[in-house]
Amino acid sequence: MSIALPNSENLVAELRARAMALGFGSFGIAGADARPDLPEKLRQALEAGWHGDMEWMAETAERRGSPKGLWPEAKSLILLGYNYGPESDPLGILEEKSLGSISVYARNRDYHEIIKGKLKELAGLLARRSGEAVKVFVDTAPLMEKPLAEAAGLGWQGKHTVLVSRDFGSWLFLGAIVTSADLPVDKSHPQSCGRCTRCLDVCPTRAFPGPFQLDSRRCLAYLTVEHKGQIPVEFRAPMGNRIYGCDDCLAVCPWNKFASIAHEAKLRARDDLERPRLADLVQLDDQGFRQMFAGSPIKRIGLGRFLRNVLIAIGNSRDQSLVPLAEAKLVDEDPLVRGAAIWAMRRLAPARAEMLRLSFEPWENDAAVRVEWTGELA
Repeated sequence: MSIALPNSENLVAELRARAMALGFGSFGIAGADARPDLPEKLRQALEAGWHGDMEWMAETAERRGSPKGLWPEAKSLILLGYNYGPESDPLGILEEKSLGSISVYARNRDYHEIIKGKLKELAGLLARRSGEAVKVFVDTAPLMEKPLAEAAGLGWQGKHTVLVSRDFGSWLFLGAIVTSADLPVDKSHPQSCGRCTRCLDVCPTRAFPGPFQLDSRRCLAYLTVEHKGQIPVEFRAPMGNRIYGCDDCLAVCPWNKFASIAHEAKLRARDDLERPRLADLVQLDDQGFRQMFAGSPIKRIGLGRFLRNVLIAIGNSRDQSLVPLAEAKLVDEDPLVRGAAIWAMRRLAPARAEMLRLSFEPWENDAAVRVEWTGELA
């Protein structure tokens, strides 16, 4: 049996105070073996195929299932939450079809960069005070932060699988410090969703097989960010004007009413990413894309996937002024972009699209794009 560090309570109090000073709103500690149920839950999700084409989840399953699988020396985990609650309802823009909806978490600098620096500072303090080893993680390693944060008392995993906090609702970035130090643990948070199913009911693609279960293959957050191919046809119309991520299930959570007033230190959105015009976005070239999204998580998906998303939104816009801009992308060098442009044209200007098909289809060398021209997917 391991023995906690001498004066560990004083050390934890110092760490907690420093975390709050760095802008974190939540702080909790869990033992490295706090969730022995995770390997089996992960196995079931992978066997069901809910991870989609995120093969790295299956490849790292053994390490992902347990902090000790990731690092055998681990004894304790410090879980921290950083508030990014929006100033207004992020779902309001969904009715403004000529604008693009960007998920709240992506409207500022990449949260990995912001939070990792703060974690490193806090971990350095722990290492100096304890003499123990530390590692920091921000959604970049096979660590199941959400259930571990639940074990550390930060909140509970809601029926939408996202961590919910009594103070911050569904708007928390999570980071973790894994350490060989044996620290006193906090009490886990009980599940507090009650009978509420708002997050499940609002999902435009029915991505939840059941409460606390998420099929990524049907999730717009996954499809617009992680998915590398064309958006499956059945999800294009429900996608609306969501061009990066989806906030629907988070935004309707009743606990969010506390998020806007709970903590002043939080990430705030860039003005230009709150209401971007589809007409401007679809005209971005590679240089413009890189400049606009420098330091943003959006940059990681690349111009092709981004334009794919924008063109699907244009197809859903009913805005005839966007037809020439969609048509211009029919000659894009990226087949992902050409395919999405065809779908947008078929939605906005079907007669014009059919006329153009006679010119474009015979010369198209990409099989998937040719299928878009035939209309067999529509």
